[in-house]
Amino acid sequence: MRPQHLALAVSVAALWGVNFVVIHVGLDHFPPLLFCALRFLAAAVPAVFFAGRPQVKWRYIIGVGLALGVGKFGLLFVGMHAGMPTGLSSLVLQAQAVFTALFAVLALAERPGRVRLLGMAVALAGIAVAAVDEGASGPLTGFALVVGAAAFWGVSNVLTRKAAPADALRFTVWISTVPVLPLLALSLVFEGPAADAEALRSLDWTGVGALLFVAWVSTLLGFGAWGYLLRTYDASVVAPFSLLVPVFGMSSAALLLGEGVSPLRWCAAVLLVGGVALTSLAGRSFTSLAGRRRPAPADTPLPPPRAEGSRPTAGASASRTPSSASRPSPRG
Repeated sequence: MRPQHLALAVSVAALWGVNFVVIHVGLDHFPPLLFCALRFLAAAVPAVFFAGRPQVKWRYIIGVGLALGVGKFGLLFVGMHAGMPTGLSSLVLQAQAVFTALFAVLALAERPGRVRLLGMAVALAGIAVAAVDEGASGPLTGFALVVGAAAFWGVSNVLTRKAAPADALRFTVWISTVPVLPLLALSLVFEGPAADAEALRSLDWTGVGALLFVAWVSTLLGFGAWGYLLRTYDASVVAPFSLLVPVFGMSSAALLLGEGVSPLRWCAAVLLVGGVALTSLAGRSFTSLAGRRRPAPADTPLPPPRAEGSRPTAGASASRTPSSASRPSPRG
């Protein structure tokens, strides 16, 4: 990878890591479901009028839009609003790689090798350690919601792999149109029209800045750059940089929000990132149940619309050919 592209890949990972801190700021100004809906609205409009027609089937746009927008980011925002720490959210959301591998076995007839299975086990151990740490210091509700966000990110990854979009940025813009109305409806039901109206009436420049950052900078700029890298290099070259997202997420939360990182949380980070690395990167080929060999797509963050953590999960993008499609992100 050329030095300028190496710097770009690290910059995108840093951008997605810091995005979790920006989400935290935005949640101080909006109810979580309303914030999520406005994020996708700002990412889709006016870009959708200039993006051209989507190049994949509508069922994939709707499926990824609901799984990623309502499932991953909806649960991530609600989980963080419920008290899930920002840095821990960016870490736990990386469990999407494990869920992606599990769902791929069920939906795509993929058979993971021993190294990949070991990576999944190590990552799950990291989630268990993180749950123990969070259970000792805060409510587990937010933790469970972020784990659910990672699971929905895995669903969107599998759907994106089947869709194999040729243009990651265009795909991101179009799937951003899908969750807006469902999220607004859920916000009206669960958060109430009074809370939504009050958030909009009291909106200040900090809230606007947080909204535009997660919609334009993290989503459109971030995934545009990531898609460019995936078109320039193999997915196996680009994907490892997504493992830097929780590093930047936890670091920025500690520096900017004063979040502490306990020894148990460091242990969880080592296990989860190490397990995700094994799951995503070790053994670049695997065997399908039909007995064919093919390259294993890299687990890269999906467009937020992935992270959060995160779920973006979480964390769409594609490699240069449909057969080596990679999942685009979060979150984050």
